[in-house]
Formats: sequence, structure tokens, C-alpha cells
Amino acid sequence: MSRTAYVNGSYVSHANAHVHIEDRGYQFADGVYEVIAVQGGRLIDSAPHHERLERSLDELKIARPMSRTALDIVLNETVRRNRVKEGIVYLQVTRGVAKRDHAFPKTSVRPAIVVTARPMKAHAPEVISKGVSVITTPDIRWSRCDIKSVSLLPNCLAKQLAKDAGAFEAWQVDQDGFITEGTSTNAWIVDEHGNLITRQLENAILSGITRLVLIDFAHQHQIAVIERKFSVSEAVAASEAFLTSTTSFVMPVVAIDGRQIGEGIPGPTTEKLREIYDKHLNAE
Repeated sequence: MSRTAYVNGSYVSHANAHVHIEDRGYQFADGVYEVIAVQGGRLIDSAPHHERLERSLDELKIARPMSRTALDIVLNETVRRNRVKEGIVYLQVTRGVAKRDHAFPKTSVRPAIVVTARPMKAHAPEVISKGVSVITTPDIRWSRCDIKSVSLLPNCLAKQLAKDAGAFEAWQVDQDGFITEGTSTNAWIVDEHGNLITRQLENAILSGITRLVLIDFAHQHQIAVIERKFSVSEAVAASEAFLTSTTSFVMPVVAIDGRQIGEGIPGPTTEKLREIYDKHLNAE
């Protein structure tokens, strides 16, 4: 089946979709994006994704390309046209097309928007049952990681390091030795008391939607959540570790830099949280 993309007001063949060479997203990474999970042909947690998108746009002073209602129509129509039942929908908004200049265009330009959707297979059950490994690497990103910018080169470099090392993900470490987040995931550990620990929201990390939803579910199930910094050594000594993201949901981490976490298998708290989140996906 041929794929369809939405580009600046039109649904076009994915193979023929294009943006202008002076789009500021292409030349300056002057734009933001969102990735939303699709389950049963429906968008998962779309409201907080809209809220985060709007915040990112506001932080960069990029105009919103359309209303939230109109954007929901475009997202769902793109999913429908691509017949995606389980997968993702990707949307990107840039400042638009203007003469190349580092400063913002003097005259107002129309924001450029692209939306695509594609099927994505869930991680194999054996991956989840065994858990995954992560490596650590210095965090070389800019100081506004709370904005979901399309400027992802440092993330790509770290992800490639993980791939070369045979790991699932790279957890980035700040100058003080504390883990910030993964290249496309949020990082969590579980202490000896069963408390969930994840870095507090600040400029150093992105407010992950799965992170946000999971914290709410943890509170509902009387699982304590502590939002604070934690070091690599604390993570290695933790009872359990896991990561969260739109595409991995809740993924157990059983080794960091080759060092075993806990019993070396997914822990009971992580498994409980994944079960809770799976029910959420099915309910949605």
C-alpha cells in the first residue's frame, strides 16, 4: 500500500512529499515535533501531546499552524489514509520558509507542517520478559531539552553509540554525574523501598508523555514517586530500572554499562507498571 503524508494543507503521496529548501527546519532545525502512539487506529494520550506541542511552539515563538481541533482532524485522517492500526503518527512544525538568515524573518511567514503515519510492531515479548541493556554517555545537548526541538544530532550520536555497543538505549549523564534521560526515553530507577525515582522536570529533560501518565497511574496505585536527580552509581545499585517512551511504553532495564541491575531480570514493580500501562492502552 502506498503511503500518504500531509504537507502544508494537502494530502500527498509519501514518495512525492517535499518541503522547500529554505524551510528553516531544514536549514536551522528551527522547529518542533511530536510522536503519538496509535493503538486500534486511535491516538493515545493526544491531549497531553497537544499541550506539549503548543508549549514548545510558544517557547520558540512559532505560530500555531492551526487550531487543536483542526490538527486532531489532520492527525486522525493521516492515520486513516495510511490504515495504521498499531503504530505512530509523526507531526513536525517549523517556522516556515524564509530567506536564509539566523534571525527570525522580519515579516511574518506561515509555519510549515508535515504529518506522517506508519505501522510499528510492538517489541517482541521475549525482549520485554528479558529486559534490555543501556549504556551511559556524556550529555552534550543544548540547555533547553525541555523543548521538543527537531535538533536531534546529539541524540543520534548517542543512540549510535548504544547500537554499536549492542545496547537498547544510551542514558545521558550531565557534568555533575547525574543521569538526565535517554536519547528518546525517560530514565527511571526503583529503590529498595519500592519508590520510583525519575529526574525532576527542568530544562535538562523533556517532559515525556508516557512519563507523565505513568506518574499519575503510580499515584493511583499508591506507588511513591520521587522526582529528583540520581547518579550512575545509584542507578547501578538500584533494585530495578526501566525506561519509558511513546514507542517503548514501559521497558525493563536489566544492565547499565554491562553491570547487572538487581537480579538481572525485570523486577516486580516494573512488571506491575507495565501491566497498568498495557491496560491503559487497551482502554484507550
